[in-house]
Amino acid sequence: MASKLQITRSYSNVASDINAVKVNPWFITGFADAEGTFTVKLSKSDKYRTGWKVELLFAIGLHVKDIAILKAIQNSLEGVGTILTQGENSVQFVVSSKKGLQVIMSHFQQYPLITQKKADYEIFKRILEIVSSKGHLDNENKEGGLQEIVNLRAALNLGLSDTIKVAFPDTIPVARPAVGNLTCPHPEWLAGFTSGEGCFSIKIRKGTTKLGYRVELAFILTQHVRDEQLLKNLITYLGCGNYYKQANNSFGNIRCENFTDIFEKIIPFFQEYKIVGIKALDFEAWCKVADLMKSKAHLTLEGLETIRELQSKMNRSRIS
Repeated sequence: MASKLQITRSYSNVASDINAVKVNPWFITGFADAEGTFTVKLSKSDKYRTGWKVELLFAIGLHVKDIAILKAIQNSLEGVGTILTQGENSVQFVVSSKKGLQVIMSHFQQYPLITQKKADYEIFKRILEIVSSKGHLDNENKEGGLQEIVNLRAALNLGLSDTIKVAFPDTIPVARPAVGNLTCPHPEWLAGFTSGEGCFSIKIRKGTTKLGYRVELAFILTQHVRDEQLLKNLITYLGCGNYYKQANNSFGNIRCENFTDIFEKIIPFFQEYKIVGIKALDFEAWCKVADLMKSKAHLTLEGLETIRELQSKMNRSRIS
């Protein structure tokens, strides 16, 4: 049975693992589908004859403890962009230069996004084309000029602010591009997506065992309901799990809770296609609990206490 000293590795171990392995490009796309954002900022500026400055950036934001992921992604994308500290606990990988954005666009052209975020990419790409051809300096031309950028920006992310809506009263938001390919393109995509959006859950509940408790494991992926079909297709891809719409919000989950499926499908998959970052520690702890359950050790007091110790260091409870 695992001793307390063997329960989890350290953050430094995880960071070393990331730095030692080149990030697969499909992993980067999966991680970006989970955590990336395409942003277009419009702000008033007297430096431009239109009176408006247009800024474009691609960003991935994470907890500071996962800065190694951002460094690895940056290194795998020709070193473009900058890693910035945001407050005490957050860091961002930000790409805003023309050269850097060309690298980002080229990457997603070759390794396409598959969530509804792909629509944001297509809109962002069109805006970048207009800016690259100096169209953002033209507020007379309704096609290929500043107004078209605003029309496109209106369909990006959360749309326009009230200030921009007032400043551009003729805005007609474009239709968001349809996202058709909703199947997992590569197992490394799922490893990247899960490293961002996945959860490896351990629950200890009152039960009918001699100890009075039962242990439950679950693998969970969460996404906005607009990607419901993708999540359902991932169930088919993995060969296990069920889809659930969360109550009172706009999100849905894949949940795989069947122990046989977890032990024979989920664990072998992510042992081959690695979870990256701090979440790798959660996965390792989760696998240890699965091993304890397989050997029936969870039905002993010593085994249950080991599981409690593992659980206490997982997910949001992990502090060191």
